Amino acid sequence: MSFYCTFVREKGKGTVHETYHDTEYGFPLESDNELFARLVLEINQAGLSWETILKKKEAFYKAFDRFDILKVSRYKQKKFDVLMQDAGIIRNRLKINAAIENAKVILSLQKEFGSFKNWLDQHHPKTKEEWVKLFKKHFKFTGGEIVNEFLMSTGYLPGCHAEDCPTYKKIVKKKPMWLRQ
Repeated sequence: MSFYCTFVREKGKGTVHETYHDTEYGFPLESDNELFARLVLEINQAGLSWETILKKKEAFYKAFDRFDILKVSRYKQKKFDVLMQDAGIIRNRLKINAAIENAKVILSLQKEFGSFKNWLDQHHPKTKEEWVKLFKKHFKFTGGEIVNEFLMSTGYLPGCHAEDCPTYKKIVKKKPMWLRQ
């Protein structure tokens, strides 16, 4: 029997949590669109369960044009209204607006740093508090828990897996040496 992190053991094997735990949580993401998608999903989780977001994940990808940053940054009122009517996603004005505005921020970071990933890499390592301050300066709807989960889930902050978890060992092998903590 494999050891699993407490969260998966509590939620149960065979759930959406197990798949996410084993294949996504804590693994470094390479593309800006993937990083943007994770940020939007973490923002949408605020006040809800992560299970809700995981179950709606594909609907989010469809509704937000596969999280193409350029496309999302160009959304106008008509697309905003369509998103507000989409029962497949979380229909929250502030969260939808944050996705659109944060896509615009990422475009400006791409111009300055070459990519959103480069921006993250150039600021690593930071403490959680330093990251939160930085994110609040640039992005909308990014409180402490959202920033913490985004950074843990993408490998920038430690803590997503216990060290004796088999997934932890897989992640360490995939991380660049400079990103290992």
